[in-house]
Amino acid sequence: MSANFSFECLASCSQTKARAGVFFTPHGVVETPRFMPVGTLANVKTITPAQLRDTGAQMILSNTYHLHLQPGEAIVAGGGGLHKFMGWNGPMLTDSGGFQVFSLSEMRKITEEGVTFRSPHDGRIINLTPELSIEIQNTLGADVIMAFDECPPYPATRQEVETATERTYRWLERCITAHQRSDQALFGIVQGGVYLDLRCRAAEALAKLDLPGYAIGGVSVGEPPEMMAEIVKVTAPLLPPDKPRYLMGVGTYREMAIAIASGIDLFDCVIPTRWARHGTAIVQGGRWNLKNTKFREDFTPLDATCPCYTCQNFSRAYVSHLVRSQEILAYTLLSIHNITELIRFTQHIREAILSDRFVTEFGHWLNQERKDEGDEEDEGDGGVRGA
Repeated sequence: MSANFSFECLASCSQTKARAGVFFTPHGVVETPRFMPVGTLANVKTITPAQLRDTGAQMILSNTYHLHLQPGEAIVAGGGGLHKFMGWNGPMLTDSGGFQVFSLSEMRKITEEGVTFRSPHDGRIINLTPELSIEIQNTLGADVIMAFDECPPYPATRQEVETATERTYRWLERCITAHQRSDQALFGIVQGGVYLDLRCRAAEALAKLDLPGYAIGGVSVGEPPEMMAEIVKVTAPLLPPDKPRYLMGVGTYREMAIAIASGIDLFDCVIPTRWARHGTAIVQGGRWNLKNTKFREDFTPLDATCPCYTCQNFSRAYVSHLVRSQEILAYTLLSIHNITELIRFTQHIREAILSDRFVTEFGHWLNQERKDEGDEEDEGDGGVRGA
């Protein structure tokens, strides 16, 4: 690992593979396990960097694909790099753009060289290669950058997944060669779909490359939750114990708790802000639709135990009124609360691991069949790698 980066495991659970650690980066430390908010276009939707810091966020994400299309990495670099451009001085990560190319681009052609697609902004043809993805990320300047990967859909045949997984490894080798900055840590991504032997083979191959960190990708793309849990359970222990492990696109209470029990350290997901824009609050793991009539005259906070700005100053009735009125402030207040909620959950798990109380305090979240108290919608649409 580069001298600018290191990972230290402080404590491990005596009954699971859960662990609490510290990931050191040039822009500060990240206490793990930790949820990371997504700021796709160099902003976490509807909230300011100051509000974001107040949620307890330590590390956030932006996206190579979206920033390349708008405003372009040259403009970000001209603004002093991603941190200065968006006014965030903490650790940052950029996704490679691979998932977005495969999931958002209707016109695309995948070859060994890379992916050719038509820009949805101006129609120009773009050939996104592993080398270009790394060049863009080197220019953007995030602390952690991700290898360019091919994310197979679900469902997909074994042959399709095997081809994508093998290509992802070859692309990773090219990413390593192209990477030019010692102040950025390049993470590799384990693919393999729902085929556990392919996952194991990929994890073992990536581990031999001794990268600064590792991610598990290609989950939360439509597979059943129990299948995702099994993928993580089998894959995570194969990754080096002295490096951070990142599960991409996951962010519900249960998904994170189960993954932490398998040894995962970092998570990201768009659901706290996406659900906020649909008038949904996350309250102790449940999903509350603030448009429901029962909230119209409920003058208690969303969560009386929550220290966030929203819960300390406003009632459910007020937020419900804003949602019904389609006021932008509704989305800001709900985003602040939802992000705080998910970060607090991982903080509390970290505290429990440090005192070896993880299973005692969070064991109920490890049950796939458990119906969350307060749920008004199914929680199973999980995390999403996107805007």
